[in-house]
Amino acid sequence: MENRLSRRKFLNTAAAAAALAAIPFNYGFTSISAAAKDAKPNSKFGGVQIGAITYSWRSMPSTPKDIISYCQQAGISDLELMGIVAEDYLGLPQGPARLPRDVVQSKEQKEKYEKEQADATEAQRKWRISLPMQKYTDLRKLFNDAGINIHIVKFSPANWTDEEIDYAFNAAKAMGAKGVTNEIGDEACKRLGPFAEKHKMYAIFHQHMQPAEPGWNFDKFLAYSPNNMLNFDAGHYFGSTGLPPNDLIKRLHDRIVSIHLKDKTGPKSTPPNTNQVWGKGEMPISDVLLLLKKEKWPIYVDVELEYNVPADSDAAKEVAKCVQFAKNILI
Repeated sequence: MENRLSRRKFLNTAAAAAALAAIPFNYGFTSISAAAKDAKPNSKFGGVQIGAITYSWRSMPSTPKDIISYCQQAGISDLELMGIVAEDYLGLPQGPARLPRDVVQSKEQKEKYEKEQADATEAQRKWRISLPMQKYTDLRKLFNDAGINIHIVKFSPANWTDEEIDYAFNAAKAMGAKGVTNEIGDEACKRLGPFAEKHKMYAIFHQHMQPAEPGWNFDKFLAYSPNNMLNFDAGHYFGSTGLPPNDLIKRLHDRIVSIHLKDKTGPKSTPPNTNQVWGKGEMPISDVLLLLKKEKWPIYVDVELEYNVPADSDAAKEVAKCVQFAKNILI
């Protein structure tokens, strides 16, 4: 029987409360003390590397320096970096603002908007294929000097040109990553696998609720290339299917580069499949972490903050609480 830990009981312990209360929540990058700047974060607990996807801080300023600040305060030493963070920082040409869903355009307005989008796409293509990779090497140094590694980069390049896909893998390699992330799907897995093989890296695929669909399985996507791997979202898997994530992790552990961790209710709960503050849902977080600790599989675990941030908090504080939650399970 797996070693299960009640998340509600866990959060109610004095040790957990004291640990969470001790987390410093001064997140302004310019106000970090000299000691904090010099300290190297370490979020490897019990042999399990805990990190975060930078999407978790989407509600806050997210330049590389901002993200370094959040990592330093939470003690995070590894990241899944959203490609847009890197590209915006390095000067990616911007396209037209996305229109609200309820906007109705005239034919002329629609044609004008589509042309602006096409022009921006071409400008971005030219920018990508001409950008010196030294820019990404320098970006890697910025993170590494702060004690933070980048294990994967989510460029989501499956619909890009061949030249841009090469750029994505080269950029990820320059930043020290193991591969490039994209949403899972037949065309994406067929297309990116050969590029991953060419660059001797991984094409890493992330799923949402698809495992709950009849007949859906991960194996056919992995079969397209030996370099196709998974960025397995354990929270989405549990929330949509109600199945223990560990069963799949055990079976496919050698094809999983990283796991997204979150707390959720199950599909038959009220409300069903809903993001929760860690410890308030039903996702067996402790089972996942303790399995990785026991088996010593080299799988990264990334906090993906998706629950609503309380009014008296912010995303940086909440990510730090999630990291502490994981730490207290693993040590």
